[in-house]
Amino acid sequence: MMTRLALTGARLIDGYGPARPDTTVVVEGDRIVEVRTGAAPSPVGGAGADRVVDLGGRTLMPGMWTCHFHATYHELGSRPNAPYGDEYPPAYSALIAAKNLQTALTQGYTGVVGAGGAHHIEPAVHRAISDGLIPGPRLWPSSRELSTTGHSNDAVPWHWNMPAPGAVRICDGADAFRQGVREEIKRGAKVIKLFVTGGHGTTSPKDRMELTRDELAAAIDAAHERGALIRGHLVNKPAILLALELGIDIVDHCDEMDDDVIAALVETGATVVPSLHFPKHFLETYGSGLGFSAGAIRADLEHMYGVIPKAQAAGVRFVLGDDYGAVGFAHGMYGGELHLYVEHGGVTPLDVIGWATRNGAQMVGRGHDLGTVEPGKLADLIVVDGDPSADIGVLADVPPVAVLKGGEVVVGTLDLGPG
Repeated sequence: MMTRLALTGARLIDGYGPARPDTTVVVEGDRIVEVRTGAAPSPVGGAGADRVVDLGGRTLMPGMWTCHFHATYHELGSRPNAPYGDEYPPAYSALIAAKNLQTALTQGYTGVVGAGGAHHIEPAVHRAISDGLIPGPRLWPSSRELSTTGHSNDAVPWHWNMPAPGAVRICDGADAFRQGVREEIKRGAKVIKLFVTGGHGTTSPKDRMELTRDELAAAIDAAHERGALIRGHLVNKPAILLALELGIDIVDHCDEMDDDVIAALVETGATVVPSLHFPKHFLETYGSGLGFSAGAIRADLEHMYGVIPKAQAAGVRFVLGDDYGAVGFAHGMYGGELHLYVEHGGVTPLDVIGWATRNGAQMVGRGHDLGTVEPGKLADLIVVDGDPSADIGVLADVPPVAVLKGGEVVVGTLDLGPG
């Protein structure tokens, strides 16, 4: 018989609506079996809980998702302009990835979606987590970053006579992209990452198109034929609209989002990962350093701050995630992203919690069993002191009291004192 755990006295944020006080959530094995107002179920007849934990008014909510994650990125690399994991031997990069994923878990991110990683390490670490070899969140591992010769991340000088770095795969022509996608999936990728344009943290101009229509179409078709998601670094409007027309699943950045792009996003159901925390942090730290224009970064941020509320109201699905591990932008700085969208992006705390929970699960096609607190779903849950729907800092600035993955406490403790 499976163990039953009753978490009672909770302020419940279920991923759909406002916080509900005095709620009990019952977990049996790895799934939620009951959500009710009031006390824990009676143990009479063996139908009660084996363990009852009074949360004392603490918030219980779904585990969060970070959906633009570079597990092998390491901001302390010896080459500050190339922090993608390719400068380290694969075994060392795997240790970096395991550490970064564990960091995400300790901050309440029970779901992580890759956005490009070196040496096919994310699929290997995914297997290690799934096999119970190491702790970690549920991981949707990414491919290497696919694009064309000379694209914005094709950083190896031609005169070195060396292959592309381990984080990048060069493909030229539709057939090469089709083969590249298939091989990345064979090696364990569940998410294919494309560099479609310049801009947003690259040294190439944002109006630059780095794939042809045929190359982009071939990559998207090949991913979908093999059941993988496909995402693109997409900044300029024509490229965004083309990628949406061809069926891309995830738009990274979307800096030139406007009414036309919003309409296309709503029609296709694609997900947007704005990833604004890194450019904001970069602007504040470096200004126009390292070859970037502070004015251009500031203009893009102000545009996105203004358009996100409009897109949200229209029904565009947004999720969290950013380029953590890039130069000067350490893994673990995730809380700043929550603050940014609330304080600058015009998003309410409750809505940004929805981005972090329900929307993340829906993006990867797991909304039926993850992302919200309701009977039948997997018990990926976090316990937080205070009410993040009233003060996002409660979630952004302080680690969760406890993190549960599949009903098991994997971070913190449920041996709680008064709330």
